[in-house]
Amino acid sequence: MVFRPTLPKPVKTRIFVVANQKGGVGKTTTAVNMAAALAGSGARVLVIDLDPQGNASTALGIEHGEGAPGIYDVVVDRQPMEKFVHGVPRFPTLWAVPATIDLSGAELELASVVARESRLKRALDTYLREQDAAGDRFDYVLIDCPPSLGLLTMNALVAGQEVLVPIQCEYYALEGVETLFKIVDLVRELNPDLTVSTVLLTMYDARTRLSAQVAENARENLGPAVLRTSVPRSVRISEAPSFGQTAMTWDPNSSGALSYLEAAREVAYRDPAAPAPSRPPQDSEPGDSDKPDVLGSTTAEATKRGDVR
Repeated sequence: MVFRPTLPKPVKTRIFVVANQKGGVGKTTTAVNMAAALAGSGARVLVIDLDPQGNASTALGIEHGEGAPGIYDVVVDRQPMEKFVHGVPRFPTLWAVPATIDLSGAELELASVVARESRLKRALDTYLREQDAAGDRFDYVLIDCPPSLGLLTMNALVAGQEVLVPIQCEYYALEGVETLFKIVDLVRELNPDLTVSTVLLTMYDARTRLSAQVAENARENLGPAVLRTSVPRSVRISEAPSFGQTAMTWDPNSSGALSYLEAAREVAYRDPAAPAPSRPPQDSEPGDSDKPDVLGSTTAEATKRGDVR
């Protein structure tokens, strides 16, 4: 793996729920590449694949064939999470709990169970406490949700602290986001600390006016939650999962990998538990939300070079 400059570690474990009920917005891609970028920068990171398709597990090189043990056993059978945590190849500080197709029936199996929406939270809280007591505290947990607002996503929202919403820079990009925000408001009755802290623009194409318009609309409607960095369309990002890798190792110098590294940097400097405003150095500090340049500096430079890898 390629080691990057160390980022500041959070005061306490930050649990991100990567969610958007619209498919094809780069949700799983964002979950695994943000996790890899943070781990490559020195953080201890856990990815929980809560999508029955198991695409995050594939991208991280974790076995998740039918019948393989994974998050299904935790959520449905209430087994300890520690039994299903796997190390991710090429990343010594990145771990994952895989998903299998068995998870597709979990919502029906849990339909009549009391406190079914808290199954993941109880298991995750227990595991994190055990790791903390052993001196192996995780810095970040990223939960990859299915593209729906069903019981699995509800479990993630109850277990999480911050919601990370990837938004594709295409027409109707903001459609459905309002629904997600309403669901988050409802979940706060069970999880008062839940916030939509981060919005990441994905599949940005600097050659089109549409991408710029979507970015502008997102910033106007969603405010400072929108990261300055945007993720461009990238061939390398699309290729990486088929080789059981993230863009961080498949092509670390591609525009996609560089943009996720910059996005991870922004997230690291937005620690809500920090005692004072934690901000990146001046030379790459996120700009005002009304600036027309919606790309991070590294991504913008790559775009100018015609680098769409």
